Amino acid sequence: MSVKNGWYVRSVICLGSLLTLSVMSDAAWGIDPLLAGKSVSTTAAAAMLVHDNAQICVFGQLANPLPLQEAVERSLCNNPKTREAWAQVKIAAAGVGIGRAAYLPTVSADWQGVHDDTVTNVTGLPQFSSNYRSPVLRTDSVSLSWVLYDFGGRKATLANATELLAAAQASQQAALETAFAGVANDYYAAQAAQGALAAAREIEQNANDSFHAATTRVDKGIAPLSDELQAQTSWAEAIVNRTKAEGDWQTELGTLASDMDLTPNVPIALPDVGDGVAPGNDFDESVADLIEAAKRSHPSVMAAEAQLDAAIAKVNQTRAAGLPSLSLVAKYSENNDPTTLEIGIPQFPTTGHEWFVGFQLTIPIFSGFGQTYQTHRAEAQVELQRDTLDEVQQQVMLDVWTSYQALQTSTHNLGNSATLLDLAQRSYTTVQRRYQVGVGNILELLNAQSSLANAKRQRIEALTDWRSARLQLAAKLGKLGMWDIASDASSELK
Repeated sequence: MSVKNGWYVRSVICLGSLLTLSVMSDAAWGIDPLLAGKSVSTTAAAAMLVHDNAQICVFGQLANPLPLQEAVERSLCNNPKTREAWAQVKIAAAGVGIGRAAYLPTVSADWQGVHDDTVTNVTGLPQFSSNYRSPVLRTDSVSLSWVLYDFGGRKATLANATELLAAAQASQQAALETAFAGVANDYYAAQAAQGALAAAREIEQNANDSFHAATTRVDKGIAPLSDELQAQTSWAEAIVNRTKAEGDWQTELGTLASDMDLTPNVPIALPDVGDGVAPGNDFDESVADLIEAAKRSHPSVMAAEAQLDAAIAKVNQTRAAGLPSLSLVAKYSENNDPTTLEIGIPQFPTTGHEWFVGFQLTIPIFSGFGQTYQTHRAEAQVELQRDTLDEVQQQVMLDVWTSYQALQTSTHNLGNSATLLDLAQRSYTTVQRRYQVGVGNILELLNAQSSLANAKRQRIEALTDWRSARLQLAAKLGKLGMWDIASDASSELK
């Protein structure tokens, strides 16, 4: 092997330097020769948000009124938890790239250039003294190392990284669904608070009307003063309840704004709670079937399973680290170091080169039993991940059961609350007329008024609870997506 003037070595060094600088200066996945980043979504929410001919996670002013879909999209894109999960996927994908890179050779290059000024003074024999000054002393070298066989160490490392990536992707999906369910719950809570405030204002007006009716009857002498005082007390109570409802409404709006990564005081307008809904057959399967499906396919379960597989691969990786490895090694170097034949003879400029190629066998013999305990730790990690998987499955089953029962209750209460509101409205209307014509008494009127207020609040809660319960069950099943919002909207009777 002959290389003149070191042009080959210097070319390798320059090329390696340029590649290093480009990798260091480039953005996240701009350079991905091993295709490790193909599993990384373009944004934190791209795995759940699908837009046709539109940019994802690009928003303008808040819509007025704010639809649930926009609230969900803003939350998925801006929620710190979803961004953290996205970052974990990128970290795991980089680990896959590292695992793949272990199958490729490593090439390194060195270059050294120095100015040499050598003075040799021989005491008593000045004729043998010398003074040598070189222009630039240069040493160039290129080395190659390529692991050919390592008893499965690289394979186990790549398997571990691949499973960790699968776990990170499943965890990202779980984080998206959790954020989705959270903002939907807060959206419906704010909508319910808005509806409760409207009902409280209506009840306040009814109480005011009752107070004026009682005052009129007292002024005419056909009712005792106690009727007026009781009606006024009921009106004052309605004012207190309305004031509290306003505070609850503002609190819920601030929570919703925080979900979207906005300041709590940003103005938000929500649509009114639609009164007509038609429960669909989204979850007609038995609860046992739903639980079994979630136990297999919920993202958190899939993440725990991938973590277990990664821990098993880690055991194989740890064991392989204590076994021999066979590598191909090669090196070429050249230099222009001066030489001298003997003491007192001036140094002479020279050039030289060296190269070799061969095999290197590395055999670990003793590491202070560290390898043994690393294996024990990896095996214990497998046990931990198995227990974690069992815990996650139990939690998923319990969540599905709880959410299913909540949806069943909410579905039944849709009809119950509608019946209750209709009866309370008719009762109040009848009693109000009776009191106005002087047949009824004030206690009867106030009781009917209170029943109507409770019925209106329960109706609003039943509507929002049912909508929220649908999405919460979908989230616990691991089936939540933007289509659930469209399904929810289409279920309302216009």
